[in-house]
Amino acid sequence: MTLRPVIVGAGPAGVRAAQTLVAHGLRPVVVDEAPRAGGQIYRRPPERLAARSARTLYGFESQRAEALHAAFDGLAGRIDHRPDSLVWNAQDRCLDVMHNPTQSNRRVPYTHLLVATGATDRVLPLPGWTLPGVYTLGGAQVALKFQGCAIGRRVVFMGTGPLLYLVACQYAKAGVDVAAVLDTARLADQAAAVPALLSQPAVFAKGLYYVAWLRAHGVPVHRGVRPLRVTGDEGESRVAGVAWHDGHAERSIECDAVGLGHALRSETQLADLLGCRFAFAPLQRAHLPVRDAAGRASVEGVYLAGDGAGIMGADAAEWAGERAALALLADSGIAVDGARAAALERRLARLAVFRKGLERAFPLPPDWAAQADDALVICRCENVTAGDLREAVAGCGADELNRLKALSRVGMGRCQGRMCGAAAAEILAHATAQPLAQVGRLRGQAPIKPIPIRLAQAGEGGGA
Repeated sequence: MTLRPVIVGAGPAGVRAAQTLVAHGLRPVVVDEAPRAGGQIYRRPPERLAARSARTLYGFESQRAEALHAAFDGLAGRIDHRPDSLVWNAQDRCLDVMHNPTQSNRRVPYTHLLVATGATDRVLPLPGWTLPGVYTLGGAQVALKFQGCAIGRRVVFMGTGPLLYLVACQYAKAGVDVAAVLDTARLADQAAAVPALLSQPAVFAKGLYYVAWLRAHGVPVHRGVRPLRVTGDEGESRVAGVAWHDGHAERSIECDAVGLGHALRSETQLADLLGCRFAFAPLQRAHLPVRDAAGRASVEGVYLAGDGAGIMGADAAEWAGERAALALLADSGIAVDGARAAALERRLARLAVFRKGLERAFPLPPDWAAQADDALVICRCENVTAGDLREAVAGCGADELNRLKALSRVGMGRCQGRMCGAAAAEILAHATAQPLAQVGRLRGQAPIKPIPIRLAQAGEGGGA
């Protein structure tokens, strides 16, 4: 059998996987939504905006970013790179891939598939989050890195997680007026996590630096807050400010944009379409595709790596991409370095301790669902409110997430639940007094992301 490995995603995991396969004589297909490799964390700007230095774009991670970019560029001619390409369906060991610039479809067959789809923001809605000027933290970062612009002139960053402080620093260093950083995690949470965080002292030190730099440059940092609302201008046409409770009183600040996010969540839709088995991961409060220590999924010939299989960070993604590629090679009868494979697994296991520390330091607000007003919009696509969800529970007996979806239309819009699914699950668990693990997960379905309807019609598309 002729091997035809396909890698989905060209972030840290996908790049190292491709590099490993090429080193063993294979020519993988690498499909990526972005025009240039790097993923979200090492996203490369368009050529016309490439004058900014790596240090400016990536800060402490500039050397790693440059090394990853150079590694991928060195694979030119030895891989089949398909940029600007969205995988929107998978069946019969074929991927349906839309080339974004031409809006055309291609079917990409594979014998082995390595899924490195990365992560996206996890958002807990609050009143006013649908106003123009509210962005996710990741969206704000994309604007700065990729497009060379800011989301506003005076910005508040709100939520929790390491990305909150990183993006705030990046904006402040770019000359944007960062009005405040509002962290829902308490200082006590972060202090309790220090022993675990010290398992990766260099990474821990970077986090301390971001907070210290912000404070030293006059950016107010408030911990343990409860976000109350994003306020609009007179015509509700734009963000005008943010209100929060600091544990003693309500406070507010003026701004014209907000970056919002509560850490990250894995992009698992493709793994779902492939039929991978899922299990609830308490640490990440999400159902994730099951994989072994080498990255093998429950479906033969499918491998999972990077944040798309569980949030572990960029370093872990590189190691997991290489390890999954080694597993793919070994399963195909190609000799690999067993010692290297074992060393990668040990690195990943050690990093899991640090990951537990991060979740302890930046927990989701435990009372968010209880505090969510009935009028709060949970699903922007279908305009479904928290009250609509609770009514489906009380009036129709919905106690599982897909049943809730059928009754309320939550998760049926353009984002297919990527933005609202986590929040809807939290509301359902609270309304039914069930553990989050028991309310289930939204089942993935094609198209994973919006495509022209003609591409989904029978007979559309061409060959590989």
